[in-house]
Amino acid sequence: MSKTLKIGIIGGGGIAGAHVRAYRELADVEIVAVADAVPGKAAQFIDFWQLTSAQAFDDYRQLLELDLDGVSICTPNVAHHRTTVDALLAGKHVMLEKPMSVTLDEAVEMAQTAKKTGFMLNVGFQPRYDPNMKTIQDVVQSGQLGKVYYVETGGGRRRGMPGGTFISKEIAGAGAMADIGCYSLDMALNAMGYPKPLTVSAYSSNYFGTNPLYHKEAARFDVEDFGVAMIRFEGDLVLNFKISWAMHMDTLGPTLFLGTDGGLKVTPAGKGPWSGVFDGSVGSITYFHDVLGHHTESQIPIIDHNKNLFNEKVRDFVEAVRDGKPAPIPGEQIVRNQAIIDGIIRSSLQKREVTIELPN
Repeated sequence: MSKTLKIGIIGGGGIAGAHVRAYRELADVEIVAVADAVPGKAAQFIDFWQLTSAQAFDDYRQLLELDLDGVSICTPNVAHHRTTVDALLAGKHVMLEKPMSVTLDEAVEMAQTAKKTGFMLNVGFQPRYDPNMKTIQDVVQSGQLGKVYYVETGGGRRRGMPGGTFISKEIAGAGAMADIGCYSLDMALNAMGYPKPLTVSAYSSNYFGTNPLYHKEAARFDVEDFGVAMIRFEGDLVLNFKISWAMHMDTLGPTLFLGTDGGLKVTPAGKGPWSGVFDGSVGSITYFHDVLGHHTESQIPIIDHNKNLFNEKVRDFVEAVRDGKPAPIPGEQIVRNQAIIDGIIRSSLQKREVTIELPN
C-alpha cells in the first residue's frame, strides 16, 4: 500500500481551489493544512472545501513546521519568492503557481535554493500537458525545420482583463506578461530547449486598463495590459514576443517558427474575446516546407483529448514526489522565462535595450 502524501496549501485564493480539486482526484494524497495571510481566510477555505482533517494557519511558517511531503504555493506573485525559499529550506517539495517570481534575482535564488536543499521546485505551466504541445516540441527538435532563426509568439485577447490582485503592481509585479505571457514564452522556449536569452528591447502600455470605459477598477490599475519585445538568444536566434489583455483587434497572430528548411505555424484554440492566447490548448499546427521544389503546406492533425491539463500537472508533481523523480517543470529552467519578463519590465521603463545577466 502506498504511503499517503501529506500536502499543505499556502494561499487560499481562487487558484487554490483548483489545486484542491486536482489533489482529490489522486489516491493516497491528503491536504492536511492551509495557510493564508488574511486572518480567518484559511479556516474559511477549509470549511468551504470540506477539508475536515486540515489545520488552518494565518502564518505559512507555522504550516511549514508540520511533517509535509509537499506544498502548493498559490499566493499572489510578490509572495512566491519568499514563500518558496522558506518551504524548500523547511524540507518541502514545492508545486508553485506561475509566474515563477517578480524579478530575475528572486527566481535565481529560488532555483539555487532548490539545488542546494535537494528538494523539488516545480512551476505550474499546465499547457505543456496538452499532447499537441509535445507535437510542436517534437517537430522543432527533430531537425525538420533546419536551423530555427526566428520565432514569433504571444497572443492577445480583444477583451480579457482580470481584476483584483492581478492589476496591482505591488501584489502582482506585472500584468499581462506575468498572467498569460509566460505561457506563450514557455511554449516557444520549451520547444527549442530553453535557449539562453541575451538582450531584450521592449515596449509596454496600459491604455485600456487605466480607462474607466474599459475597466471598472481603472483607478487602481497600474500594471501593463500590452507588451511587445524583441529578444536575442545565444545561437543567433531572435524571438518577437507580443501579448495583450485588451485591444481593438481580433488577434495578434499565430506563433511562428521560421527555419532554414521549414516553418511551423501554431494557432491557439478557443473563440471569443477571452481567447487568443496559449493558456489553454492548440487550435491548429501547419508545417510549411518544399517538396521537389514545390511550396507545400502540411496540416498536422490535432490530437483530440479530454485531459484536464491542470489536474495533469498536479498529478505529475505528486508522482515525482512519490517516486523521487526530478521536477517535471524545474525552476532552474523557468529562470530563463522569468529573465525575459524581468528584462521586458526593465527595458520598458528605461526605453532602451537591456542585457540579461544569468548566473553560470
